[in-house]
Amino acid sequence: MADTPSSRVKEINISQEMRSSFLDYAMSVIVSRALPDVRDGLKPVHRRILYAMHDLGMHADKPFKKSARIVGEVIGKYHPHGDSAVYDTMVRMAQDFNYRYMLVDGHGNFGSVDGDAAAAMRYTEARMSKISMELLRDINKDTIDYQDNYDGAEKEPVVLPSRFPNLLVNGTSGIAVGMATNIPPHQLGEVIDGVLALSKDPDITIQELMDYIPGPDFPTAGLILGRGGIRKAYMTGRGSITLRAKVEIEQKSNGKEVIIVSELPYQVNKAKLIEKIAELVREKRVDGITDLRDESDRRGMRIYIEVRKDANANVVLNNLYKHTALQTTFGINLLALADGQPKVLNLKQCLEHYLSHQQTVIRRRTEFELKKAEARAHILEGLRTALDHLDAVINLIRSSQTTDIAREGLMTQFQLSEKQAQAILDMRLQRLTGLEREKIEEEYQSLVKLIAELKAILADEEKVLEIIREELLEIKERFNDKRRTEIVSGGLENIEDEDLIPRENVVITLTHNGYIKRLPVSTYRAQKRGGRGIQGMGTNEDDFVEHLITTSTHDTILFFTNKGKVYRSKGYEIPELGRTAKGIPIINLLGIEKGEWINAMIPVQEFVDDWYLFFTTKEGISKRSPLTSFANIRNNGLIALNLREEDELISVRLTDGSKEIIIGTKKGMLIRFSETDVRSMGRTATGVKGITLNSDDEVVGMEVLEENTDILIVTKNGFGKRTPAHEYRVQSRGGKGIKTCNITDKNGDLISMKAVTGEEDLMLITTGGVLIRIAVDSISSMGRNTIGVKLINLKDENENVATVAKVEKEEPSVENENDEQETEADMPETTEE
Repeated sequence: MADTPSSRVKEINISQEMRSSFLDYAMSVIVSRALPDVRDGLKPVHRRILYAMHDLGMHADKPFKKSARIVGEVIGKYHPHGDSAVYDTMVRMAQDFNYRYMLVDGHGNFGSVDGDAAAAMRYTEARMSKISMELLRDINKDTIDYQDNYDGAEKEPVVLPSRFPNLLVNGTSGIAVGMATNIPPHQLGEVIDGVLALSKDPDITIQELMDYIPGPDFPTAGLILGRGGIRKAYMTGRGSITLRAKVEIEQKSNGKEVIIVSELPYQVNKAKLIEKIAELVREKRVDGITDLRDESDRRGMRIYIEVRKDANANVVLNNLYKHTALQTTFGINLLALADGQPKVLNLKQCLEHYLSHQQTVIRRRTEFELKKAEARAHILEGLRTALDHLDAVINLIRSSQTTDIAREGLMTQFQLSEKQAQAILDMRLQRLTGLEREKIEEEYQSLVKLIAELKAILADEEKVLEIIREELLEIKERFNDKRRTEIVSGGLENIEDEDLIPRENVVITLTHNGYIKRLPVSTYRAQKRGGRGIQGMGTNEDDFVEHLITTSTHDTILFFTNKGKVYRSKGYEIPELGRTAKGIPIINLLGIEKGEWINAMIPVQEFVDDWYLFFTTKEGISKRSPLTSFANIRNNGLIALNLREEDELISVRLTDGSKEIIIGTKKGMLIRFSETDVRSMGRTATGVKGITLNSDDEVVGMEVLEENTDILIVTKNGFGKRTPAHEYRVQSRGGKGIKTCNITDKNGDLISMKAVTGEEDLMLITTGGVLIRIAVDSISSMGRNTIGVKLINLKDENENVATVAKVEKEEPSVENENDEQETEADMPETTEE
């Protein structure tokens, strides 16, 4: 049948062919290109470069040779790929910012940490580094297997002997098909110590190994934040660590602060980093930087960042950590070829595979040396026999017609092997001297001893391990250096938003209609008693400030509603607005339900054990619950306490569990009792009776009583007074209490009751939105049965005091000073109880 084109067509299933072809390609990439061998830590291209240099004699003690010659040797014999790929690989092996221990000693321009490319291969020179020589030591002693190169014309090593654990020491990265590896570099001495510990105790745990190998050690130094990611990577083979630049904040003589960057995270391009910082400054995404320059030189790295005088250098730095490569994440993936298969390995498995490889190398080297010693001893035994029968040997050789006859005669007459007989025929006459005869005997005896030692090594696994330990310690002694990367214990894994916010004291106000905002405490200036006050905020005609607290931008604010639910927010999450701004609806900040409003705001710096929240409701019910019960609150809130029908939450206070509680009512009654009278209850409990109320009365305030405190009350019409706490005797909870104020039409019902020391200021907010700040020590101290003195002048009879809050004391500055003499309303009035 004729060979036609149609007869040569082969029908195949395209789907099956694609699957088969892609699998072949994938396995080629995985095994022959992208992944390192767990034994020597090298990919094929790295191994071929080092082997080619070794084969060319480009050792560390020999002169440099052109890089182009090395690349030509590699692609011509072993690596049939592009020359630029091979040269780029060799360049990285010579860069001190890419390799922890460089495997190539480069001469010329090999690039920089700024991302500058290396010079062309025709301009640069290279040779093996001293430590890379240890990867190939004993390679000629049959320690490893060889395989055919791509065309079968040459042999190349399957793996290198690798006299140190290069996989972990220098690390590697690579992307294969469907998998990737990313192994960070480590400190040589630490990894060797880990191998030594494993060799002595095969059952050692990974946690115990971490005592020797605490974590990666990058050539560019820097910081590693926390140990959690390291531990996870070493335990499972996968993990993520956060790297941060090494930074110092210096103070200039003019008062400005300067951020100095001296070390960068691994593989961060310095030039691109500086460009990114400049871009952020131009776009005003990072505020406060006035100067930026690169002052790096041959002595080291130095990035100079000058901060504006009124800016906080730490806040600027935290913004840089968040938005630039001054802080990066390194994803660890300990994927390597083990027994020819790609496997994700934990730390111990990496060391076990390396140790097993070294055992194989030592055994094969010992076997090689044993064979060599036995072969030499065999020859020397023949020479010794010849010397013992010298005359007979000489006569036999002289009488033989040919070399072959002489060889056969020696073999027959003296029971020698062919090699021994040939060695006798090749022996020079000078070996017949007495001195040479002694040398032969000494060499033979030393070989007998060496053979016995080599056989003992092969028969005892512990001797093999001992040799590995000795050679590793030798490597450590020659090449060990100091750890560069510092592991910062307990560091944050990520920069949180609050790290970018300056820590400052603020006032948070919440209106009756639910508008919230924050302002700096400095917005309010202290005034003398009786001043008219300043406009605290803009409100609608039917709105007024109802709650006001002082706190920090970094504190957690707990919001308790009339329905007994609790919500939370950070101080900085509440928007900062101007003094006259109304604020934003709190429903935009918290998930408050319809018909629900905030009745108490509690700032919490830290949720700790042995602290409690003490609750009091309008109907006089009290409850005490652990603060830790409120540490985790969902976005839609939690139930803080179950309320009875028509009751609502009035006040919540923090307490350490050993204080006394005071509760004040609208009609001027007050009760004082120990908080231990109210047992600790669960978060959703209802509580017990704190004070017994008359039908027309309700609770207006509750406080935790501290030492040396007075009871301060403020009434609806702006009257107030301080009364020493000792005038209120301790009672049992649930009583009616005693009178704290004489209620009249002039002063009106109680609006607020506070426990004060005189070391604070008082803020009063009226229903008209007017705010005044008064030093507490300027308010008169008087007995229980008085109406007090006027604290604020109200515009008309329709304006009342709405909210009272304690704030930190501030040095007073006179504004709207009222120098008039005290009026009759300012004079204390007394009545019988």
